[in-house]
Formats: sequence, structure tokens, C-alpha cells
Amino acid sequence: MIEIKEVTNKKELEQFVKFPFSLYKNSKNWVPPIIKEELNNFDKTKNPAFKDAQAWFLLAYKNNKIVGRVCAIINWNEVKELKNKKLRFGWFDAIEDEEVTQALFDKVFEIGRQHELEFVEGPAGFSNMDKAGMLIEGFDRIGSMPTNYNYAYYPTLMEKVGLKKEVDWKEYEIIMPETVPDKLEKFANLLMKKFNLKLIKAPNTKTLLPYAEKIFDLMNRSHEHLESFTPIKPYQIEHYKNKYLKFLDPDFVILIADENENLVGFSIIMPSFAKALQKANGKLFPFGFYHLLKAQKKNDKVTLLLIGIAPEYMRKGLTSIIFHETYKTFTKRNIKIIETNPELETNNQVQALWKDYNPQLIKKWRTYRKYL
Repeated sequence: MIEIKEVTNKKELEQFVKFPFSLYKNSKNWVPPIIKEELNNFDKTKNPAFKDAQAWFLLAYKNNKIVGRVCAIINWNEVKELKNKKLRFGWFDAIEDEEVTQALFDKVFEIGRQHELEFVEGPAGFSNMDKAGMLIEGFDRIGSMPTNYNYAYYPTLMEKVGLKKEVDWKEYEIIMPETVPDKLEKFANLLMKKFNLKLIKAPNTKTLLPYAEKIFDLMNRSHEHLESFTPIKPYQIEHYKNKYLKFLDPDFVILIADENENLVGFSIIMPSFAKALQKANGKLFPFGFYHLLKAQKKNDKVTLLLIGIAPEYMRKGLTSIIFHETYKTFTKRNIKIIETNPELETNNQVQALWKDYNPQLIKKWRTYRKYL
């Protein structure tokens, strides 16, 4: 007998957050989140995403034991402003049991129909700043902080309950080249002069704070052409600053401004925190902070988290400036391995950025859809 219960109190929400820790306790590649941050992310009083979103946290029980979880989400901004009648699902985890998954998604589908939505899609979060996609290739590789990791049986469970491929996402690995073409530096310098651009250097994390709003604004403008993108609202920025800023190293943040101090390009790169998060095992105290700080300062692997170019500067070569500055930083910090963030399989423009650096496809994620 499988029973589905909606989370209604803090104790049950903590059980929702902690369930994957038992499910993946024998996995070498799963990267755990920080429990406190997950709880804050799901707290309606702390996460401003709930101004636009409504969520149902569901737990599956079998023989009085938790065996699965999923979150059903309505992003009302997406439904009302973008006219996209979609119910999102995210944070799905379950034992290898079709009946458990079916019971969870029957409830998800029911929520969608009750709110007169047209289809269910996921995995996704409240916004584009949350993790998205289900891993379908690359199970033998360690996960990362910005992405989901799941067991190889998950995609089969999705298909069993009637969910079908919506779109795939790709992640590449690039081995840091020993040298880059001289023309890259020349071209970068030429562009800086031609468009009267300048680099903004932040000596420490605190000095990055004033640029957060400009970064999110530029991200909204540079990604608005992507079908799955929902804009980040101004009141969400503070939440994401608090969530991500402590993990950023100013060395790995590149900001390009025009002569009027307008931000026209940026890239944010993050040292790999995967192994540090595994050691922390969901807790910052007493040693989690130490492992994260060590990973930030001494690491030969990075993840390309975000990149954005103002629409009026697209296809004008500004990525050459970013690559040139990135290469100088990576050389100084002895970076050897670069992982791209998941990219839509249809986003040929971004994938073309890596073609000169011998990229190796290492992981694929999939988002699924089912019409109600």
C-alpha cells in the first residue's frame, strides 16, 4: 500500500529535504545540498519566489517508510504573464519502484488538472536559477553543485508514468589548453578599443554586491529568447545574492562595461564544490565551511555557471574578451579542467563558443512533458 502525503509542517519538510541522503548514501557521485539552504529555499517566508509560485511538497510512504518525494509547482508569472499553462515538477527522488512513482505523479497530475493547466513539465524549480533536468547520461561522473544527479533508473520511471522528452541539455568538459592563439589576445584588445569597453575588477566578494542587479538584468535580456526562460524578478535578486554570492570568487567573475558604465557582458565561473559538499554531507558546521573554503581557494576544476551578452553586442565577438580574461585567470590559478553548465541542445550559439577547445560531451539531462 502506497500513501501520498502533502507536507504540512516543518518536521515533514525536513524529512522531504533529507530523504535523498538515505537514498544516495551508497552513491559515490551524488552531491548533497546544504540542508539548511534547502529548507530556506522551501520556506515561503524566506524565498521570494513564492510571490509568484505556489508549491505542493509530496512524500510517498510504503509500509510507513518514506520511499519517494516530488514537488509540484505553479509559477503564476509564467502562467498568467507568459500564457504558458504549465505545472512544473521538481525535486523528484524515489526508490526503483514504478508504483511509487506512479502514485506521486498521479497526485501531481491531479493538481495540474484542478488548476486547469495544460501540461506538466520538469524536473524544474521555482525559476531558472534552480536546478533543472534529469540526468540521462554520465551517471559514472561526480555531480556538481549547480546540477541534479540521479540514478540511472530514473528516466525509465519517467517514461512509465507517461512523461516524454521535451528537450535535452548538454554538458561538456574542456581540458585547459597550455596556450591559446595569439590572435585571441589581439582580437580581444581590438574589440575593447573599437567599442570603447572596459573590464570591471572586483577585489573582493563585497565589492561584487553592487553589480548583482545589473548582472541579473543582463541575464534576463540575454536569455529572453530561450523558450524555457522565465525572467528573474527584482525582488528575487536579494535571495539569489545571499544563496550564491558566498560561493563566488571575484577572480572568476568577469564584467565588461561600456563607456557609460552599462554592463554589456559577464561570465561567472565557480570552483568545483562537488567533493567539498560530499565531505560536508549537508552541514556547514562544524567542518562544512572549512571544506568549502578549501575548495574555493585550492582547486584545479571549475564550472562555467553563467554567461551573458547584451543583445545589441551579440555576434560581435565579446566572448573573445571573456575567454582571454578567463585564460589569464585559469593560468594564474592553475586550473586544469573546465565543465560547462548544461546548455539546451538547441542553443547552438552557446555550444559554438567551445568548438575551438576540443570539448568532450560528458553528461546529458532531459526535461519531460506530459499533456493533461
